[in-house]
Amino acid sequence: MNWLFSFLASYGMPAMLLFILLEYACFPVSSEIVLPFCGALAAKQGIFYPLLVLLSAVAGLIGTTFCYGIGRLGGNTLLDKIMKRFPKTRYGLETSYTYFQKKGAQIVLLGRFIPLCRTYLGFVAGALRLPLASYLAYSFVGIFFWNAMLCGLGYFLQDNWPVVASWYTRYKNILLPALAILILLIIAAKCRKKDAASSKKA
Repeated sequence: MNWLFSFLASYGMPAMLLFILLEYACFPVSSEIVLPFCGALAAKQGIFYPLLVLLSAVAGLIGTTFCYGIGRLGGNTLLDKIMKRFPKTRYGLETSYTYFQKKGAQIVLLGRFIPLCRTYLGFVAGALRLPLASYLAYSFVGIFFWNAMLCGLGYFLQDNWPVVASWYTRYKNILLPALAILILLIIAAKCRKKDAASSKKA
């Protein structure tokens, strides 16, 4: 991974956005490693944190839309071929299908915080022909919060981010679902307030 860190350090923001895009396009790049490092590097280069998060979310959205397009064009037949050709992808794809059946379009947001599911989410959403507008909207929110969290680890902790990243990796199966539930509760609360305000006006 040293070559990756050297590349990112040499080329700065464009390199960061490229690798974030590739990670969301299912190339073998770990977001748990790349995003905190990008955050630490951005802090040292004086890059404004909100700008980093916004641009990284856009890069992630472009990458995951690539996966959505493949799923939409190839459909379930293509995914079956992928699972047969690469057996290790079967569990992630089947998990994504299961979550879609239970949660519908909302899993596009929630799935960004679920290991394995987040990797193959775009393919499944495309194969199930989720409307592109819904996919982009839910994806952007999920990607934004995910990137904000991991980039923030590096940005605000800088030299200490490897220690925090190690701790995060150990407990992510507890932390990520809890964070996803918290985000959904906040969104639901805001929606209720809007509905209540609309009812009063009516």
